[in-house]
Amino acid sequence: MSLTLSGLFWVVGLMLVTAVMAVILRKARQHFGREANNEVAGQVFTIVGGVNVVVAAFVLISLFDAAAQAEENTYQEANALIAVRWASDSLAQPARARIEKLTQDYASQVSENEWPDLRAGKPVNERGWTLLTQLQNEIERVPTKSDREEDSRVEASAQLWNVYEARQERLNSAGSGVNAVVWFAILVGSVMSIGLMFLFGGPGVYSYAVIVSMLSGAIALLLFAIYQLQNPFTGGANVGPDAFVAALSRLSRGG
Repeated sequence: MSLTLSGLFWVVGLMLVTAVMAVILRKARQHFGREANNEVAGQVFTIVGGVNVVVAAFVLISLFDAAAQAEENTYQEANALIAVRWASDSLAQPARARIEKLTQDYASQVSENEWPDLRAGKPVNERGWTLLTQLQNEIERVPTKSDREEDSRVEASAQLWNVYEARQERLNSAGSGVNAVVWFAILVGSVMSIGLMFLFGGPGVYSYAVIVSMLSGAIALLLFAIYQLQNPFTGGANVGPDAFVAALSRLSRGG
């Protein structure tokens, strides 16, 4: 099921459920006017609904920013990897060839093996870290015969550290998600906000059902968006391995 259809299913489904509940509850209590509840219920609804919307909106904006940062971070990691390869051009053989091979292997490992695990929310294997360790060892022990070669070796080491940092940030963003306590607060607040709507009186039965369903639909849409943006590598964000695919192509052509 596509993301759009899945979202429509949840939003429309909750709207229909709450609309039916509104009609049933209104008809069951139609002889007992609830207009007297409006003032008190309205004040409580303003507080509960307002707090819930603010918290949910804050979480949604944070997740949106995190998804954008995760995508930018993939390009930083890939660019740093290419910089390692460029810096190694001035190093002596056979170390240069081994560094070239390791950078290609790392880009291939990330794009072909790690990304499916990131999208599935699974821990990635240790192969990527092993390749970085091998790269570090290769760079550290390469012999240099001139200041130019030494400067290149130092630059390669610095860029490799940038790869390491960007990789750690990428893995952290994949496993961050939304805290269970925050989810609990948002869900309980949403239920309370919708529940308070059933205490209001005034309009006709069906217009009242439309009002309740619209509120529940807006809340469902907000919750669905939060759920989809929990993992930047799947769902609505769906950050892809484009940076590493492009990097692998460049590395395969010699940088």
